[in-house]
Amino acid sequence: MKIKKLLSVVVMMLFVVDFQGQTSNGAYGFLDATNSARVAALGNTPLAIYDSDIQLGIYNPSLINSDMHNAMALSYVNYYAGINFMTAQYGRTFENIGSFAGTIQFHNYGTFKYADESGNVDGGTFSPSDYNLMVGWGRQLTPHWSIGASVKFAGIQYEQFKTFAVAVDVAGSYRADNGWMFMAVARNIGYELYSNFEGSRNKLPFRMAAGVAKRLDHVPFLFNITYENIQKWDLSYDDPLDLEGNYDAITGTVREKSDAAKFADNLMRHIVFGGEFYIGKNLVLRASYNYGMRQNLKTPTAKGMCGFAYGVGINIWKLSINYSRSEMHVYGSPNYITITTNLDRFTKKSN
Repeated sequence: MKIKKLLSVVVMMLFVVDFQGQTSNGAYGFLDATNSARVAALGNTPLAIYDSDIQLGIYNPSLINSDMHNAMALSYVNYYAGINFMTAQYGRTFENIGSFAGTIQFHNYGTFKYADESGNVDGGTFSPSDYNLMVGWGRQLTPHWSIGASVKFAGIQYEQFKTFAVAVDVAGSYRADNGWMFMAVARNIGYELYSNFEGSRNKLPFRMAAGVAKRLDHVPFLFNITYENIQKWDLSYDDPLDLEGNYDAITGTVREKSDAAKFADNLMRHIVFGGEFYIGKNLVLRASYNYGMRQNLKTPTAKGMCGFAYGVGINIWKLSINYSRSEMHVYGSPNYITITTNLDRFTKKSN
Protein backbone atom coordinates (compact mmCIF):
# COMPACT_ATOMS: atom_id res chain seq x y z
CA MET A 1 0.00 0.00 0.00
CA LYS A 2 2.84 2.40 0.83
CA ILE A 3 4.46 1.70 -2.54
CA LYS A 4 1.24 2.53 -4.36
CA LYS A 5 0.97 5.82 -2.48
CA LEU A 6 4.57 6.73 -3.28
CA LEU A 7 4.08 5.94 -6.94
CA SER A 8 0.94 8.05 -6.98
CA VAL A 9 2.89 10.97 -5.55
CA VAL A 10 5.59 10.57 -8.22
CA VAL A 11 3.01 10.53 -11.01
CA MET A 12 1.32 13.63 -9.62
CA MET A 13 4.63 15.46 -9.33
CA LEU A 14 5.56 14.52 -12.87
CA PHE A 15 2.30 15.35 -14.59
CA VAL A 16 0.31 17.73 -12.37
CA VAL A 17 2.86 20.54 -12.19
CA ASP A 18 2.10 24.19 -11.68
CA PHE A 19 3.35 25.63 -14.96
CA GLN A 20 3.06 29.22 -13.80
CA GLY A 21 6.51 30.77 -13.82
CA GLN A 22 7.98 27.88 -15.86
CA THR A 23 9.33 28.13 -19.40
CA SER A 24 11.37 26.09 -21.86
CA ASN A 25 14.00 28.85 -22.00
CA GLY A 26 15.10 31.37 -19.42
CA ALA A 27 17.91 33.12 -17.60
CA TYR A 28 18.69 29.86 -15.83
CA GLY A 29 19.27 27.94 -19.05
CA PHE A 30 22.63 26.79 -17.68
CA LEU A 31 20.70 24.30 -15.52
CA ASP A 32 20.14 22.32 -18.73
CA ALA A 33 23.80 22.47 -19.77
CA THR A 34 25.49 19.08 -19.98
CA ASN A 35 28.53 18.62 -17.76
CA SER A 36 28.98 14.85 -18.07
CA ALA A 37 31.08 13.38 -20.89
CA ARG A 38 28.92 10.25 -20.98
CA VAL A 39 25.62 12.14 -21.09
CA ALA A 40 26.99 14.46 -23.79
CA ALA A 41 28.03 11.49 -25.94
CA LEU A 42 24.56 9.98 -25.59
CA GLY A 43 22.67 13.08 -26.71
CA ASN A 44 22.63 15.67 -23.90
CA THR A 45 19.38 14.37 -22.39
CA PRO A 46 18.31 12.45 -19.25
CA LEU A 47 19.00 8.73 -19.69
CA ALA A 48 17.28 5.49 -18.71
CA ILE A 49 20.51 3.69 -17.79
CA TYR A 50 20.78 2.18 -14.31
CA ASP A 51 24.38 1.54 -13.19
CA SER A 52 27.01 2.96 -10.84
CA ASP A 53 27.77 6.16 -12.80
CA ILE A 54 27.04 8.94 -10.30
CA GLN A 55 26.83 11.59 -13.03
CA LEU A 56 23.63 10.09 -14.42
CA GLY A 57 21.84 11.23 -11.26
CA ILE A 58 22.33 14.90 -12.17
CA TYR A 59 19.77 14.56 -14.94
CA ASN A 60 17.61 11.72 -13.58
CA PRO A 61 17.66 11.46 -9.75
CA SER A 62 15.78 8.15 -9.76
CA LEU A 63 19.04 6.59 -11.02
CA ILE A 64 20.87 7.44 -7.77
CA ASN A 65 21.45 4.09 -6.07
CA SER A 66 23.54 2.26 -3.48
CA ASP A 67 26.22 1.35 -6.05
CA MET A 68 27.18 5.04 -5.96
CA HIS A 69 28.11 4.88 -2.26
CA ASN A 70 31.49 6.59 -1.84
CA ALA A 71 31.60 7.38 -5.58
CA MET A 72 33.29 10.57 -6.75
CA ALA A 73 33.31 12.36 -10.10
CA LEU A 74 35.06 15.36 -11.59
CA SER A 75 34.07 16.86 -14.95
CA TYR A 76 35.48 19.59 -17.12
CA VAL A 77 33.92 21.05 -20.27
CA ASN A 78 35.92 23.18 -22.67
CA TYR A 79 33.06 25.10 -24.27
CA TYR A 80 33.11 27.96 -26.78
CA ALA A 81 35.01 31.28 -26.60
CA GLY A 82 36.83 30.69 -23.33
CA ILE A 83 33.76 29.34 -21.50
CA ASN A 84 34.44 26.49 -19.07
CA PHE A 85 32.19 24.22 -17.01
CA MET A 86 33.35 22.32 -13.92
CA THR A 87 31.50 19.75 -11.81
CA ALA A 88 32.34 17.80 -8.65
CA GLN A 89 30.21 15.04 -7.08
CA TYR A 90 30.14 12.67 -4.16
CA GLY A 91 27.66 9.89 -3.31
CA ARG A 92 26.58 8.38 -0.03
CA THR A 93 23.96 5.76 0.94
CA PHE A 94 22.13 5.58 4.27
CA GLU A 95 20.23 2.47 5.25
CA ASN A 96 16.43 2.83 5.32
CA ILE A 97 16.70 6.38 3.94
CA GLY A 98 18.15 6.04 0.46
CA SER A 99 21.11 7.15 -1.59
CA PHE A 100 22.31 10.73 -1.92
CA ALA A 101 24.52 12.55 -4.41
CA GLY A 102 25.92 16.00 -3.72
CA THR A 103 26.88 18.09 -6.76
CA ILE A 104 28.66 21.41 -7.26
CA GLN A 105 28.55 22.95 -10.73
CA PHE A 106 30.38 26.12 -11.75
CA HIS A 107 30.23 27.81 -15.15
CA ASN A 108 32.82 30.47 -15.94
CA TYR A 109 32.36 32.72 -18.99
CA GLY A 110 35.84 34.16 -19.22
CA THR A 111 37.08 37.70 -18.63
CA PHE A 112 35.31 40.82 -19.88
CA LYS A 113 36.70 44.37 -20.06
CA TYR A 114 34.86 47.39 -18.79
CA ALA A 115 34.08 49.95 -21.50
CA ASP A 116 31.93 53.04 -21.82
CA GLU A 117 29.24 53.76 -24.43
CA SER A 118 31.89 54.81 -26.97
CA GLY A 119 33.88 51.60 -26.57
CA ASN A 120 36.71 53.12 -24.55
CA VAL A 121 38.29 50.52 -22.25
CA ASP A 122 39.22 51.71 -18.78
CA GLY A 123 41.44 48.72 -17.89
CA GLY A 124 39.08 47.04 -15.45
CA THR A 125 37.77 43.49 -15.94
CA PHE A 126 35.11 41.17 -14.53
CA SER A 127 34.27 37.48 -14.88
CA PRO A 128 30.58 36.48 -15.09
CA SER A 129 29.64 33.04 -13.80
CA ASP A 130 26.78 30.71 -12.91
CA TYR A 131 26.71 28.12 -10.15
CA ASN A 132 24.46 25.30 -9.02
CA LEU A 133 24.54 23.43 -5.71
CA MET A 134 22.49 20.24 -5.85
CA VAL A 135 21.54 17.45 -3.46
CA GLY A 136 19.93 14.44 -5.13
CA TRP A 137 18.13 11.54 -3.47
CA GLY A 138 17.19 8.17 -4.92
CA ARG A 139 15.46 5.16 -3.42
CA GLN A 140 14.61 1.74 -4.78
CA LEU A 141 11.06 0.85 -3.78
CA THR A 142 10.96 -2.64 -5.27
CA PRO A 143 13.30 -4.68 -7.49
CA HIS A 144 11.57 -2.92 -10.41
CA TRP A 145 10.63 0.58 -9.26
CA SER A 146 12.84 3.45 -8.11
CA ILE A 147 12.12 7.12 -7.46
CA GLY A 148 14.26 10.19 -6.92
CA ALA A 149 14.32 13.93 -6.38
CA SER A 150 16.91 16.70 -6.41
CA VAL A 151 16.98 20.11 -4.78
CA LYS A 152 18.94 22.83 -6.59
CA PHE A 153 20.25 26.17 -5.37
CA ALA A 154 21.20 28.09 -8.49
CA GLY A 155 22.74 31.52 -8.85
CA ILE A 156 23.96 34.00 -11.44
CA GLN A 157 26.77 36.53 -10.91
CA TYR A 158 27.20 38.97 -13.81
CA GLU A 159 29.32 41.88 -12.62
CA GLN A 160 27.17 43.65 -9.97
CA PHE A 161 24.00 41.81 -11.05
CA LYS A 162 23.02 38.77 -9.01
CA THR A 163 20.14 36.31 -8.91
CA PHE A 164 19.29 33.29 -6.80
CA ALA A 165 16.70 30.55 -7.33
CA VAL A 166 15.64 27.23 -5.87
CA ALA A 167 14.34 24.32 -7.95
CA VAL A 168 13.57 20.62 -7.73
CA ASP A 169 13.71 17.67 -10.11
CA VAL A 170 11.49 14.61 -9.66
CA ALA A 171 11.79 11.29 -11.47
CA GLY A 172 10.72 7.67 -11.56
CA SER A 173 12.25 4.61 -13.23
CA TYR A 174 11.09 1.07 -13.94
CA ARG A 175 13.32 -1.92 -14.69
CA ALA A 176 11.70 -4.96 -16.25
CA ASP A 177 12.93 -8.51 -15.72
CA ASN A 178 13.90 -8.79 -19.40
CA GLY A 179 16.29 -5.82 -19.18
CA TRP A 180 14.09 -3.01 -20.49
CA MET A 181 14.39 0.26 -18.59
CA PHE A 182 11.86 3.12 -18.60
CA MET A 183 12.07 6.54 -16.98
CA ALA A 184 10.22 9.84 -16.68
CA VAL A 185 11.60 13.06 -15.23
CA ALA A 186 10.45 16.64 -14.62
CA ARG A 187 13.29 19.13 -14.19
CA ASN A 188 13.73 22.68 -12.91
CA ILE A 189 10.44 23.10 -11.08
CA GLY A 190 11.15 26.21 -9.07
CA TYR A 191 11.12 29.91 -8.43
CA GLU A 192 13.54 32.80 -8.35
CA LEU A 193 13.99 34.04 -4.79
CA TYR A 194 16.13 37.12 -5.39
CA SER A 195 17.30 39.28 -8.28
CA ASN A 196 18.71 42.79 -8.58
CA PHE A 197 18.11 42.79 -12.34
CA GLU A 198 15.54 45.38 -13.37
CA GLY A 199 12.19 44.14 -14.60
CA SER A 200 10.21 40.96 -13.92
CA ARG A 201 11.53 37.85 -12.25
CA ASN A 202 13.54 35.45 -14.35
CA LYS A 203 11.91 32.13 -15.17
CA LEU A 204 13.39 28.66 -14.86
CA PRO A 205 13.72 26.30 -17.88
CA PHE A 206 11.10 23.72 -16.92
CA ARG A 207 11.36 20.52 -18.95
CA MET A 208 9.91 17.01 -18.95
CA ALA A 209 11.36 13.93 -20.59
CA ALA A 210 10.71 10.20 -20.86
CA GLY A 211 13.03 7.50 -22.09
CA VAL A 212 13.68 3.84 -22.68
CA ALA A 213 16.89 1.82 -22.81
CA LYS A 214 17.98 -1.79 -23.13
CA ARG A 215 21.20 -3.72 -23.37
CA LEU A 216 20.88 -6.32 -26.08
CA ASP A 217 21.09 -9.97 -25.06
CA HIS A 218 23.48 -11.30 -27.71
CA VAL A 219 25.32 -8.15 -28.79
CA PRO A 220 27.48 -5.97 -26.48
CA PHE A 221 25.36 -2.92 -27.26
CA LEU A 222 23.02 -0.71 -25.22
CA PHE A 223 20.61 1.71 -26.87
CA ASN A 224 18.81 4.66 -25.28
CA ILE A 225 15.93 6.66 -26.74
CA THR A 226 14.74 9.85 -25.05
CA TYR A 227 11.62 11.87 -25.80
CA GLU A 228 12.40 15.35 -24.45
CA ASN A 229 10.41 18.56 -24.05
CA ILE A 230 7.15 16.77 -23.33
CA GLN A 231 5.74 20.05 -21.99
CA LYS A 232 5.80 21.66 -25.45
CA TRP A 233 4.82 20.04 -28.73
CA ASP A 234 5.77 22.64 -31.34
CA LEU A 235 9.56 23.10 -31.27
CA SER A 236 9.84 24.52 -34.78
CA TYR A 237 10.36 28.19 -35.58
CA ASP A 238 10.17 30.56 -38.55
CA ASP A 239 13.61 31.70 -39.68
CA PRO A 240 13.40 35.47 -40.41
CA LEU A 241 16.61 35.24 -42.48
CA ASP A 242 15.14 32.45 -44.64
CA LEU A 243 18.47 30.61 -44.84
CA GLU A 244 16.75 27.58 -46.37
CA GLY A 245 15.44 29.64 -49.30
CA ASN A 246 11.72 28.95 -48.73
CA TYR A 247 10.67 32.43 -49.86
CA ASP A 248 10.38 33.16 -53.59
CA ALA A 249 11.17 36.86 -54.05
CA ILE A 250 9.74 36.88 -57.58
CA THR A 251 6.33 35.38 -56.88
CA GLY A 252 6.16 36.41 -53.21
CA THR A 253 5.13 32.90 -52.16
CA VAL A 254 6.49 30.82 -49.31
CA ARG A 255 7.15 27.12 -49.77
CA GLU A 256 5.16 25.31 -47.09
CA LYS A 257 5.64 21.76 -45.82
CA SER A 258 2.74 19.37 -45.90
CA ASP A 259 0.92 18.63 -42.63
CA ALA A 260 2.49 15.18 -42.53
CA ALA A 261 5.98 16.65 -43.01
CA LYS A 262 5.38 19.24 -40.27
CA PHE A 263 4.19 16.52 -37.88
CA ALA A 264 7.20 14.30 -38.63
CA ASP A 265 9.61 17.22 -38.24
CA ASN A 266 8.12 18.21 -34.90
CA LEU A 267 8.09 14.65 -33.62
CA MET A 268 11.73 14.08 -34.51
CA ARG A 269 12.74 17.32 -32.77
CA HIS A 270 11.73 15.63 -29.50
CA ILE A 271 13.56 12.33 -30.00
CA VAL A 272 17.24 11.66 -29.28
CA PHE A 273 18.95 8.35 -30.13
CA GLY A 274 22.07 7.12 -28.36
CA GLY A 275 24.01 3.92 -27.86
CA GLU A 276 27.00 2.32 -26.18
CA PHE A 277 29.13 -0.45 -27.71
CA TYR A 278 31.19 -2.43 -25.20
CA ILE A 279 34.60 -3.73 -26.19
CA GLY A 280 35.66 -5.98 -23.35
CA LYS A 281 35.39 -4.79 -19.74
CA ASN A 282 37.51 -1.67 -19.99
CA LEU A 283 36.51 0.08 -23.20
CA VAL A 284 33.18 1.48 -24.43
CA LEU A 285 32.35 3.52 -27.53
CA ARG A 286 29.40 5.92 -27.54
CA ALA A 287 27.46 7.88 -30.14
CA SER A 288 24.14 9.71 -30.51
CA TYR A 289 22.01 11.73 -32.89
CA ASN A 290 19.91 14.73 -31.86
CA TYR A 291 17.70 15.77 -34.79
CA GLY A 292 16.33 18.83 -33.00
CA MET A 293 19.80 20.18 -32.30
CA ARG A 294 20.76 19.63 -35.92
CA GLN A 295 17.77 21.57 -37.21
CA ASN A 296 18.35 24.45 -34.80
CA LEU A 297 22.10 24.87 -35.23
CA LYS A 298 22.95 23.70 -38.75
CA THR A 299 23.90 26.10 -41.55
CA PRO A 300 22.43 25.49 -45.03
CA THR A 301 25.81 25.58 -46.78
CA ALA A 302 27.81 23.46 -44.30
CA LYS A 303 25.70 21.12 -42.18
CA GLY A 304 28.56 18.79 -41.32
CA MET A 305 28.09 16.55 -38.28
CA CYS A 306 25.87 19.01 -36.44
CA GLY A 307 23.55 17.10 -34.10
CA PHE A 308 25.86 14.13 -33.68
CA ALA A 309 27.91 13.35 -30.57
CA TYR A 310 30.44 10.66 -29.83
CA GLY A 311 32.81 9.57 -27.11
CA VAL A 312 34.83 6.85 -25.46
CA GLY A 313 35.07 5.44 -21.95
CA ILE A 314 38.18 3.72 -20.58
CA ASN A 315 38.76 1.97 -17.26
CA ILE A 316 42.37 2.41 -16.14
CA TRP A 317 43.54 1.19 -12.76
CA LYS A 318 40.88 2.38 -10.28
CA LEU A 319 39.60 5.19 -12.50
CA SER A 320 36.96 5.49 -15.20
CA ILE A 321 37.85 8.14 -17.77
CA ASN A 322 35.25 9.37 -20.25
CA TYR A 323 35.78 11.77 -23.14
CA SER A 324 33.31 13.07 -25.71
CA ARG A 325 32.60 15.75 -28.29
CA SER A 326 29.20 17.18 -29.12
CA GLU A 327 28.97 18.52 -32.67
CA MET A 328 26.77 21.51 -31.89
CA HIS A 329 27.98 23.66 -34.77
CA VAL A 330 30.15 23.34 -37.87
CA TYR A 331 32.52 25.98 -36.49
CA GLY A 332 33.33 24.25 -33.23
CA SER A 333 32.50 21.49 -30.79
CA PRO A 334 32.74 21.40 -26.99
CA ASN A 335 35.08 18.86 -25.40
CA TYR A 336 33.94 16.96 -22.31
CA ILE A 337 36.08 14.93 -19.93
CA THR A 338 34.91 13.13 -16.80
CA ILE A 339 36.91 11.11 -14.28
CA THR A 340 35.02 8.90 -11.84
CA THR A 341 36.12 6.53 -9.13
CA ASN A 342 34.97 4.99 -5.88
CA LEU A 343 36.88 5.50 -2.67
CA ASP A 344 36.15 1.89 -1.69
CA ARG A 345 38.46 0.77 -4.50
CA PHE A 346 41.39 2.26 -2.59
CA THR A 347 40.51 0.70 0.76
CA LYS A 348 39.23 -2.76 -0.12
CA LYS A 349 41.68 -5.48 -1.06
CA SER A 350 41.06 -7.10 -4.42
CA ASN A 351 40.28 -10.81 -4.35
